[in-house]
Amino acid sequence: MAHELAYIHRFEPGVDPTLLPVLLLHGTGGDETDLVPLGREIAPGAALLSPRGNVLEGNMPRFFRRFREGLFDENDVRRRAGELANFIAEARLAYGLDQPVALGYSNGANIAAAVLLLHPKTLAGAILLRAMVPLADLPSPDLSGVPVLILSGLNDPIAPRSSAEKLGAALAAAGARVERDDLPAGHGLTQADLIRAKAFYARETAHPFRAGA
Repeated sequence: MAHELAYIHRFEPGVDPTLLPVLLLHGTGGDETDLVPLGREIAPGAALLSPRGNVLEGNMPRFFRRFREGLFDENDVRRRAGELANFIAEARLAYGLDQPVALGYSNGANIAAAVLLLHPKTLAGAILLRAMVPLADLPSPDLSGVPVLILSGLNDPIAPRSSAEKLGAALAAAGARVERDDLPAGHGLTQADLIRAKAFYARETAHPFRAGA
């Protein structure tokens, strides 16, 4: 049963306490159930925390507002990144969780990137699927050693690879250990995403995301 926190969410306890929990962040129109099967595949045995975006575009949940496709309301990005960081802190206390690894898709990947940049102590790492730069002026936090995987689609009409490249460069400049790749895919996820993300999580979990974590 989910605690009453700031976001409607789903929580699945882990069966392996040595694994870092995974924060699941869905894309536009998704909800707290969407990425649970993917989370189970990528991080079997890990605790899963999956909030529903608390912004509505029509009847579609999102994690922040946008003016149109590809043009974000950056004031709202900053506000919602703070709200999500606070939710993560509350959920860690409520469920007894370690610092989580974000697994975000599309809009969920973008808010995860915003949390990394604006609240750098919140996440232990991130897997960003079809991500874009969430802010025009990118801050320079201390992300020393934080591992980030960014996977783009070669034929993605929504999330340009150039934006993912800019995001990766900004995170690397902040000290993150960034892996970025372009997959033979569009905006939708493929088996290649699953394989890459699962290997990344397993490798980075075997070697803790942060020193002393």
